[in-house]
Amino acid sequence: MNEDKNVLSCHKIADGHGKGQLLYSKDPICFYLIDPKTGRVIEREHCLYGQSITDKILVFPYGKGSSVVQADGMYQLKLTGMGPAGMIVEHADTTLAASAIIFDIPVVNRMPADFYAAAEAGDLDGREAELNADAGKLTLL
Repeated sequence: MNEDKNVLSCHKIADGHGKGQLLYSKDPICFYLIDPKTGRVIEREHCLYGQSITDKILVFPYGKGSSVVQADGMYQLKLTGMGPAGMIVEHADTTLAASAIIFDIPVVNRMPADFYAAAEAGDLDGREAELNADAGKLTLL
């Protein structure tokens, strides 16, 4: 970790920059089950059901669904401008990584363990942050 406790190091998966509120999901995310018109999660059993991911920096364990479903879900969100500002994923699969690169969504992983613990405890939800995947850092604002 950096000397500044609000600047955390991470590993770049897909380059870019994003700024927004952090939104933690304990559940994996299927982007096809997010309404592209509203950015809201429509998967009824999902912990984020009814919440919008638009312009948020999503923190979640991994993506779920087939490669076609994941890519199409991200594509639809990109078309409508309802996608996330960035993603912090614990276990990125090839489909998630490739889709993020194609649709210009910054993605990182390998955050410090205390970041994941704070996110899981709900201490970071709604916190403004800036994700600079190119530099491999997340700044909590």
